Amino acid sequence: MKIKGSTMSRNRKESPGYLSVRKAAVLFAAFFAAGIYNAGKVAAQDITEKNMRFIEYDGFPEGSSAWNSIGYNPHDNTVYVGITDHRDKVALYIYNASKDNMQLKGFISDMARLRDFQWQAKIHTKFVAGKNGEMFFATDGGESREEYFMENPKGYAGGFMLKWDPAEHKLTNLGMGLQYESFKDVDIDTASGKLYAISYPQVHFLVYDLQSNDLKDLGRLGSTHVPRMLFTDRWGNCYYVDWRQRLVKYEKSSGKLLFAEKSLPAFEGTPGGYIVTGITAFAKDEGRGVIYLMTYGAKVIAFYPQEHGIGRVEDLGGALDIEGNEKWRYYIPNLNVGNNGKLYYLVGGHGMYAIKDRSVFVEFDPKLKKPKILFEYPSTVFVEATGCDTKDKEGNLYFAGKRNVPKSERNRGNLGELGDRPTVPFLVKFNPDKTVQ
Repeated sequence: MKIKGSTMSRNRKESPGYLSVRKAAVLFAAFFAAGIYNAGKVAAQDITEKNMRFIEYDGFPEGSSAWNSIGYNPHDNTVYVGITDHRDKVALYIYNASKDNMQLKGFISDMARLRDFQWQAKIHTKFVAGKNGEMFFATDGGESREEYFMENPKGYAGGFMLKWDPAEHKLTNLGMGLQYESFKDVDIDTASGKLYAISYPQVHFLVYDLQSNDLKDLGRLGSTHVPRMLFTDRWGNCYYVDWRQRLVKYEKSSGKLLFAEKSLPAFEGTPGGYIVTGITAFAKDEGRGVIYLMTYGAKVIAFYPQEHGIGRVEDLGGALDIEGNEKWRYYIPNLNVGNNGKLYYLVGGHGMYAIKDRSVFVEFDPKLKKPKILFEYPSTVFVEATGCDTKDKEGNLYFAGKRNVPKSERNRGNLGELGDRPTVPFLVKFNPDKTVQ
């Protein structure tokens, strides 16, 4: 394995702590004995297995993944995750970082009082915090099962916007968005009390005023594959990308959409299907006034927003560059920025690996514009991560992880997402600066 422009060495080291899975201890021990290693060059502050921890979700054995449904609540230092069986059952989990406690709060269809014909396959949106500590999110139909009636005898009614009140331990159904359309992402302007949302499959940009209960449809912004990510700046403006991968800004002060003149950077030869998918993750470094973006074409971008107008874009280069791989073909639907100013993400999943059937955990230095592999995993230990911009008050970074289930374990009855390969979800807690508790 040769990585262009990397500072990594060939030093082998044991990977971060393994996920405690029922009846799988022997299997995991075998993986570690086989030489799962840390390929990163040891820095002044070593990053070892003590910097990362995998946390189980109890009470939902058929749960298979979390998609992008993760978010942080700064009001009580908690992390929210939506776990799904990828059919019609979605669980809400809350991890209290201060107490190191994971709790299953219930199932969305029950808590939102949904009827049978209002079934939901997953939460695809992130969780976003309101000014009073409420958490907002929305539901999704599950792509092909939503679009085609023959995949579900009840059809798909549409996605719902939801609010969790941690003080009351209560879920409130705020209502449906567009009929037959689900939600791929949401974000919030806490000052004005407006939720931003993008619908699927028609790609409508929606603005919902929580105070006036007014929903506005600003029209379609895409086609074909729907970009999955919205993000906001410190002024409460919201950003998305159109089908050409141009930034589209909802300017709060005018209530209008602004389109960037140029598309976001992409490698020469990046297929159109990758361009149209747009941004897969973001992470905000408020102190430096920058929002880092990851594109589906594996470009790392620094975006410097401004209150009016679009703002400046800087191309930081590729997320990874392993010899023999196309520069644009790395699957990275996750991103976080540490207190040290460096970016962290897992590369792999959905059949797109940097190394055959193995995922790698990467540190990216925006100053040097260089990635460095820290850890490498078999897909049966850690195959994929979603989620972004999720950091607690101690500087711990969180990802929604999962692993492929080996053939020896495939008797659980849950639905696999990668062909016939079932997956088991877990929460990833990582801190590059200290031991994770």
